[in-house]
Amino acid sequence: MKNYTATNDVLGHPRGLLYLFFAELWERFSFYGMRALLVLYMTKHLLFSDEMAFGVYAAYMSLVYVTPMIGGMLADKILGFRKAIILGGILMALGHFFLTFEQPVFFYGSLALIIIGNGFFKPNISSFVGKLYHEGDSRRDSGFTIFYMGINIGGAVAPLLCAWLAELYGWHYGFVLAGIGMLLGLMVFKGGLNKQVFDEHGLVPDATVYNQKKLGIRQGHLVTIAAFLSIPVFALIVKYHQFEHYLVWVVSLFLLIYLVYILKKVSLSERKKLMVAVYFTALYTLFSAIFEQAGSSLTLFADRNVNLIGMNAAQTNSINSGFIILLAIPFSMLWTYLNKIQKSPNSVIKFGLGLVFLGLGFVVFGMSAYQVDEFAKTPMTYLIVGYLVLTIGELFLSPIGLSKITELSPVKYIAFIMGVWFSANFYGHFFAGKIAKLTTVSEGNLGVFSEGIFGKITTLITGLSGETVLGKETVFHQLYSYVSVYAGFGVLTILIGLLVIVGAKPVKKMMAKVH
Repeated sequence: MKNYTATNDVLGHPRGLLYLFFAELWERFSFYGMRALLVLYMTKHLLFSDEMAFGVYAAYMSLVYVTPMIGGMLADKILGFRKAIILGGILMALGHFFLTFEQPVFFYGSLALIIIGNGFFKPNISSFVGKLYHEGDSRRDSGFTIFYMGINIGGAVAPLLCAWLAELYGWHYGFVLAGIGMLLGLMVFKGGLNKQVFDEHGLVPDATVYNQKKLGIRQGHLVTIAAFLSIPVFALIVKYHQFEHYLVWVVSLFLLIYLVYILKKVSLSERKKLMVAVYFTALYTLFSAIFEQAGSSLTLFADRNVNLIGMNAAQTNSINSGFIILLAIPFSMLWTYLNKIQKSPNSVIKFGLGLVFLGLGFVVFGMSAYQVDEFAKTPMTYLIVGYLVLTIGELFLSPIGLSKITELSPVKYIAFIMGVWFSANFYGHFFAGKIAKLTTVSEGNLGVFSEGIFGKITTLITGLSGETVLGKETVFHQLYSYVSVYAGFGVLTILIGLLVIVGAKPVKKMMAKVH
C-alpha cells in the first residue's frame, strides 16, 4: 500500500486531510443546521409538549449515534470507507429535503433517513482521517483537532443561516439549506476521490466478499437495499420513543457480545488497549449526556429565560462551534508544542480535565440566576461564558478521543470500534433526554434538585432556594428548574473529572506506547 510522503503534505499534514476536512464541514453544516431548528420546530410549529419534543429529540439524536456501529462494521467487512461515506451522504441529503413535507410520515421518515445515513458517514470519515497517518505519527492529535475544527465551522455557521432563513421565510427553507449543505459535502468528497488524494485508502476491503451473491444480489448492493428497508423501523422507534429503553438493552447486549468476540481474537497488548478505548467511551458517554443539553433544554432555556442580544434561541447553538473555531488551531499548536518539549499531559489526564471544564461550564449557567430580572430573564453574558468554558472541556476530550480510538483499536476492527466510540453519543443522548425532562415544570414541584444536599448546592450556586421560588410566578419556577439541574450536574461532573485525573496512572500503563 502506498504511503504519504512529505511531498503530499499541505501545511504539514497529508493532502487528503483537506478534502475530508471540507467534506465533514458541509456534512456537519447540514446536521447542525437541522438540529438547531428541531426542538423549536416541534414546540412552536408542530405544537408538541416539551416532554414530547425532548423525547423525539433524544430518540433521534441517540439513534444517530448507534447506527455508526453498524455502518462501521459493514464498512470494515463489505463496503470500505469510500462507498459507505457516499451512501451515507445520499441518505442524509434525502432526509433533509423530505423534512419540507409536513405530513407525520415524512417527518419521522426524514429523521430515519438521517439516522441511517449518519451511520454510514460518520464513523468512516473519522476512521479515514486516522488512515492518513502512520502509526506513532506525532501529527495525529494535531490533525484530528484540525478535522474537528471543520466539524465546528459547519456547526457554527449552520444554526445562524438555517435559523435566519427559517425565521424569515419559514421552517422548511431552513431544512432545505441543510440539505444543500449535505450535497456540497458529497461533492467535495467525490472531488477528492477524482483527484486520488487518498491513494489506495478506503477501498472495498475484499472484492470477493463485496461481489458475493445472496438471493441473487451482490452483498454490496444488498447493504444499500437493507438501508432503505430499515427506514420504517427507525421511524417507528423515534415516533414511539417512550419504548427506547428496550433498544438501549438490545444495543448494549450486541455491543457486549461483539466486544467479547473481538477481545478473544486479539493479542494481550491489543486487548489492554481496547479496554482503555471502552473506558474512554464510558467517560465520553457521561460527557455527552451533560453536553448535549445544548440542543434541547439549553435552547429552550435561552428562548425563555435569557435576555438574548443579536441572535434568536436557535442561533445560540452556534456559540459552542464558534468558540471551537477560535480555539481549535491554538489547541492544535499547543499539543504540537507540548509534544516537542515532552510536556504534553497524557490522554487520561486530558479526559479528566475535559470533564472538569464541562462541569464548570454548567455551573456558570446555574450562576446566571444571581442576576435574574423581574421577568425571570438572565444576562446573556453567562450563556456565552458558560459555552466558552465547556468548549475548552470539549477540546480537551472529544478530538483527542477521536485520535486515541484510531490508535487504541485493533487495525482489523477500527471502523467498528470507531462506531463504539460514537455509541457514547447514543447512550449520552438517551440520558440527556432524561436530564432534559428534569427541567420540565409541574404545578408545585421544583424537582429533585430543590431538596437535600442538591437543594443546598443549588442555593449556593444560583442564589435561589426552592421556598423563595415557590412564592413567585410560574416563569420563575421554569428558570429554577433549569439552573438547579445545571448546577447539580455541573458539580457531579467536576467531581468525576477529578477522580479520573487521580486514577490516571494504571490506565496509562494499559495504553503501552500510545500517549
